[in-house]
Amino acid sequence: MPRVAASFLPPIVLDRASRAPMYRQLYEWFRRSIIEGRLRPGQRVPSTRGLAAELGISRIPVLGAFEQLLAEGYFEAFVGAGTCVARSIPEDRAGVPVAGARSRAQEQGERRGLRRVSRRSARWGDGGHAARHPWTEILGPFRATLPALDQFPHEVWGKIVARHARVPPTTAMAYGDAMGYLPFREAIAEYLGVARAVQCDASQVLVTTGSQLALHLAAQVLLDPGDRVWMEEPGYPGARLAFTAAGARMVPVHVDDEGLDVAPHIRRASAARAAYITPSHQYPMGTTMSAARRIMLLDWAARSGMWVIEDDYDSEYRYESRPVASLQGQDADGRVIYIGTFSKVLFPSLRLGYMVVPRDLVPVFAAVRDATDIFSSVLYQAAMTDFIREGHFARHLRRMRMLYMQRREALVLAIRAEMGDLLEVVGTAAGMHLVALLPPRVDDVAVAMESARRGVSVIPLSSCYIKAPSRSGLILGFGGAPGEQLGGAMRTLRQCVSVG
Repeated sequence: MPRVAASFLPPIVLDRASRAPMYRQLYEWFRRSIIEGRLRPGQRVPSTRGLAAELGISRIPVLGAFEQLLAEGYFEAFVGAGTCVARSIPEDRAGVPVAGARSRAQEQGERRGLRRVSRRSARWGDGGHAARHPWTEILGPFRATLPALDQFPHEVWGKIVARHARVPPTTAMAYGDAMGYLPFREAIAEYLGVARAVQCDASQVLVTTGSQLALHLAAQVLLDPGDRVWMEEPGYPGARLAFTAAGARMVPVHVDDEGLDVAPHIRRASAARAAYITPSHQYPMGTTMSAARRIMLLDWAARSGMWVIEDDYDSEYRYESRPVASLQGQDADGRVIYIGTFSKVLFPSLRLGYMVVPRDLVPVFAAVRDATDIFSSVLYQAAMTDFIREGHFARHLRRMRMLYMQRREALVLAIRAEMGDLLEVVGTAAGMHLVALLPPRVDDVAVAMESARRGVSVIPLSSCYIKAPSRSGLILGFGGAPGEQLGGAMRTLRQCVSVG
């Protein structure tokens, strides 16, 4: 008969108010004690009857916990000798923390590089977009890129989704096309041709889970490590993250009232593999790229072999003129990759976006899309197809254009009333946000942090720069904020600017 070592147990603590069953709490206590080395291999544990009496609980949960520990190999039992911690557990593994705890070995491994990730994945945190900042956790006033979720036609959408979910065809439940559901791609191509003057057919449309995936696909297909990318300065941090993660080198290009200032870089013959632009509504400054600069950029792209990645994220909303036509519609040489999304115009969790790619690049984009996550949800693609073709999408855009125009005016009035002496407003002609420039030497990150602490979400303008910005500011969204909330939120923001 094996010899079983006897010893005292550390105190067992059970939470009688916990929703976790008593047997589960006991099981977890013993498992953690063994893994962390507080109970050693071969150490005897009390009998189920004795432990139940000691803890003042029924024997049933103790029996359940012991049975599970025996089944998983943490305990072993001997007739006439009782139960002990399994002797097969290596002594040198005892004391290893459970998941979530940091060990000395882990810290030493990090110092020696044993936990090194790939150089490419290590770049993912460099773009400033991956980290969750406090202002991204708040859905209140001024949250940028958030549409009016309270005004979405939930009943209509629910009926359409239910229609497709009730008895879906087998083809809708099986694996889908990496390019996307064909009727949905056809509806997107028709919409883009009419509303955005995009030149394409359904064979060029690739459905994505939002614009961020589209940016990553573009980076994977078009860029090699070390390639240079012209990046708007200031510009969208999410794009910077996608290109940096692919190993590209960002070349900041100044943005002024005419958009991307390409002429100086063309004169210097700055070699670049791609240029990222938001020509219809520059993010974050709100300017529109002039016709002269559009022509100049497309001409340079054709002559130099550069790709142009056009992010048309919210151009449906323009208040002082009709929506500006896409840059892709002017491209005669197939150098533009066009990206759009439904997240900004409908709701973010829909996770449906799209790309329009040149015909000769369709096979490689489809292959990379398939290797990434195969395809997007066919259910939502089918629902969106009907939502567009039955006219609901166009009606929703018309309603939201009027609503956002009202909310924009309400925000501008609130700024003038509460902070007209502190903020300079720019970029109000389109979209769902504007930029408020702060007085000199005010730290916009400090203001954003303090605002978030008080329940108000603003994005620091400096987060959109690669180089040090000449002036700080705040990106204020008005799409998701009813006008009656703006006055109080603006007073809170004024207090935060004083702190910053």
